[in-house]
Amino acid sequence: MRLLVSVATAADARAAIEGGADIVDAKDPGAGALGAVTLDRLREICDAVAGARPLTAALGEAEDEGTVERDARAYAEAGAGLVKIGLLGTTDVFRAESLVAAAGRGVAGRACGVVAVAYADAATRALSPLTVIEVAARVGARGVLIDTMDKHGPGLLGVMSAGDLTQWVSAGRAAGLLVAVAGQLTARDLAGIAEAGADVAGVRGAACVGGRGGRVSADLVRGLVTGLAAPAYAAPR
Repeated sequence: MRLLVSVATAADARAAIEGGADIVDAKDPGAGALGAVTLDRLREICDAVAGARPLTAALGEAEDEGTVERDARAYAEAGAGLVKIGLLGTTDVFRAESLVAAAGRGVAGRACGVVAVAYADAATRALSPLTVIEVAARVGARGVLIDTMDKHGPGLLGVMSAGDLTQWVSAGRAAGLLVAVAGQLTARDLAGIAEAGADVAGVRGAACVGGRGGRVSADLVRGLVTGLAAPAYAAPR
């Protein structure tokens, strides 16, 4: 399993790489669970990464097809290898398919793929996590991510049982998708996420001095890398 660290600045990106992160993810933590950095900031982060790690980027929550396609194209051109599109507020399957497909059109012909994001704590405001897998597979997305919408509430392992998480990961892998897991994960959570079969575990707050809104620390990232080898954590049921 690979460790993804979300970064807000070029300095964050350099610290994430120094600490041993496998993937650098550009995100604005002050703009929600999937806040997008500006294109200028993404370019700064891309320059700092300088090809040393894969670079992904959050696009925010999908609003309309035209905006999604435009933003996906711009972020791919700026250097993102994967773009993550949120579906919060979209409860219609056909609408979700249209939005994810628009992101796919935006990155077409570029070395970039689309990741559709599901939320484990947004039952009335978004499609179910299993439905997001179905949507992603039908429209040719590269992967799926499960996350938490509320960054002040319980983490993923507080709102989703170990069994449900394993089922979700297995469904994503069976659909041929890259499967990523995030949501206020800590070092002691990581072995359990790996045991569930995820390809990628994503963190932000656990890698930062001062929490989610702070700065990435190379030392904290090293601790998370060490956590990958820790005994599995049994999530609450």
